[in-house]
Amino acid sequence: MELFGITIPLWGVFIGIILLVIVAWKLIKFALKVLLVIIVFFVVLIGLDITGVFSWMQGLFA
Repeated sequence: MELFGITIPLWGVFIGIILLVIVAWKLIKFALKVLLVIIVFFVVLIGLDITGVFSWMQGLFA
């Protein structure tokens, strides 16, 4: 394979593609973990709001 006038061996292309897939997979896993943490945080906030914890705290400090 030739790219910009430089001959690249086929095994080099395969190694590059494999490395790109590994990095992309790790990035996707990290993004999913961050998304899961954010979802859990908001579920906890919604649960506290439904149980009236924030109204109780507002009444306590007022």
